[in-house]
Amino acid sequence: MPMQPNHELAVFENPNQQRDYTVRIEIPEFTCLCPVTGQPDFATLLLEYVPNAFCVELKSLKLYIWNYRNQGAFHEAVTSQIHGDLVNRLEPRFLRLTGRFNVRGGLYTTVTVEHIQDGWRAPPRVELA
Repeated sequence: MPMQPNHELAVFENPNQQRDYTVRIEIPEFTCLCPVTGQPDFATLLLEYVPNAFCVELKSLKLYIWNYRNQGAFHEAVTSQIHGDLVNRLEPRFLRLTGRFNVRGGLYTTVTVEHIQDGWRAPPRVELA
């Protein structure tokens, strides 16, 4: 079992490819380094996706996220990089990644990046009374 960061995102075949469903993953312990000061930045990442052919394997996602712990990155850049890597590997119908960064200098930063597969439309929302 690997105990080191790994830049590979493992996937497995979507067991329900004929159906749209949403996978939500909360990553509350994301860290990277401020590229200006070198101080740590902390965030909660919220990943939501509607799989197409593949789903992300959770252990590999954890090790992939660990890669950023000692890397300098602006909030916008790191959120976009992770989003791009996930979209490239999963080719999902829909994927949204939100980075909610903890306060730094009195400011909170939230960055949201979305991908929508060409031709895919979300089913209408059902409201129950």
